[in-house]
Amino acid sequence: MDNKLKVNIIIEKLQKLYPDADCSLNYGSPLELLIATRLSAQCTDKRVNKVTPALFAKFKSAKDFANASPEEIAPYIHSCGFFRTKSNDIVNMCKKIINDFNGKIPDNMEDLTSLAGVGRKTANLILGMVYGKPGIVVDTHFIRITKRLGFHNNDNAEKIEKIMLELIPPEISQKFCHQVVLHGRAVCKAINPKCDECLLRSECEHYKKQSK
Repeated sequence: MDNKLKVNIIIEKLQKLYPDADCSLNYGSPLELLIATRLSAQCTDKRVNKVTPALFAKFKSAKDFANASPEEIAPYIHSCGFFRTKSNDIVNMCKKIINDFNGKIPDNMEDLTSLAGVGRKTANLILGMVYGKPGIVVDTHFIRITKRLGFHNNDNAEKIEKIMLELIPPEISQKFCHQVVLHGRAVCKAINPKCDECLLRSECEHYKKQSK
């Protein structure tokens, strides 16, 4: 099956399964989304959502974070893992936002990825959720599922992003990514995927191989 046709079928099915899919991180501002996304690396969104209310109640602005020391931030995010690195990144990214971008979260990939701890995955999420720009958020769920579906045989996030950007209509690219994440959590798990329950199995190369 042609990949364009396949992706359109998958888009329709995911829309029926997860019509209200959205970012699962809780946030009240672009800065809070940026910081929550940094915390989510090697950590679940559920855990991040538990720690950010107290964090954002203490530090309310980029200036607050920039003026804090990593040691002041660390106790609030300790349970997210890699708390020393993340604390340093949060302080340094906020200093750069204040000094280089007049306190505003950048609206382009180059400037976003110049911030401490921000890679293309985080930048694409910010561009989509904050600025409404198309982008593919390539996380572990997205890599695994698009690979199993047969769109690529790759583990390089940037290459996968480029491949899928050519297939997915830009206006739904962000929602598609959120839907894929939900499907990965509920059905297409890394270990013991529920292939017999999966409504995408007729389009899935992994299922076809397993069936043989």
